[in-house]
Amino acid sequence: MTKRILTALAIAGLASAGLATAVMADKGGRGGEGWGQGGPGGAMMLQHFDEMDADKDGKLTEAEIAAFRAARFAAADADGNGSLSAEELAAMQMQQMQGRMADRAKMMIERLDANADGQLSAEELAEMGKPQTPFQRADADGDGAISKAEAEGAMQKFAGRGKHGRGEGGHGGMGRGQGKGWWWMDAN
Repeated sequence: MTKRILTALAIAGLASAGLATAVMADKGGRGGEGWGQGGPGGAMMLQHFDEMDADKDGKLTEAEIAAFRAARFAAADADGNGSLSAEELAAMQMQQMQGRMADRAKMMIERLDANADGQLSAEELAEMGKPQTPFQRADADGDGAISKAEAEGAMQKFAGRGKHGRGEGGHGGMGRGQGKGWWWMDAN
């Protein structure tokens, strides 16, 4: 089961890396399209915002975005010929995928490492697919109690997730929407 999950994660990572690269290549020559429109380009902008913000003023200009794109292209163009071969694109995609997989592995350890040894045992890894109770989801630090900050964070995280258990009175979600209490705490 674990091998199947890891294989699925790797395939999903490869697919998303390919899509992100295709979008980046497609948008690279057409000005600022795709940035800030909620699509894949917008997600990339948020992910790399601090890196793109060259003057660190908390804002991005078209020039900063263009410079970031040019730098990424130059880094991928290993032979410096001004174009990307299939091998150069594959190398760029692998580098991006490795970064995402490293981030995902770090998050998994943070979330599942019950004994805080920085590693996952087979037992800890087996917890990955098990559903959590609303209390467990709200208890961000896993100490068996919910602080006010955790309660506020849980409300923000789960607010506005839509119907069917994702915020607006559905089953299994954290809240009932419109500022009402969590279903497991609210007597009404």
